[in-house]
Amino acid sequence: MSKRLGDEAGSGTTINMSSSGVLFQTEKPLIPGKRLEMAISWPAQLDNRCALKLLARGRVVRSEGGATAVEIQQYEFRTVGIHGLAV
Repeated sequence: MSKRLGDEAGSGTTINMSSSGVLFQTEKPLIPGKRLEMAISWPAQLDNRCALKLLARGRVVRSEGGATAVEIQQYEFRTVGIHGLAV
């Protein structure tokens, strides 16, 4: 994520996911309508040897009780480099 004025970074734990959205736990609620970008470590590997990350962009549709739901609007898989960064 770029570090433009107003950008924030955080982390969370995925509760569940579908092709159209992600529900995850957060430490603080996020504002519905807010656009965000997520990087999610993928449990499967490419060719059983290359780690993957799912990069997804979307908007917050609700945030309550420590859980935030995001509608996925765009996504792509990236391979993970030697230092854990998506390339």
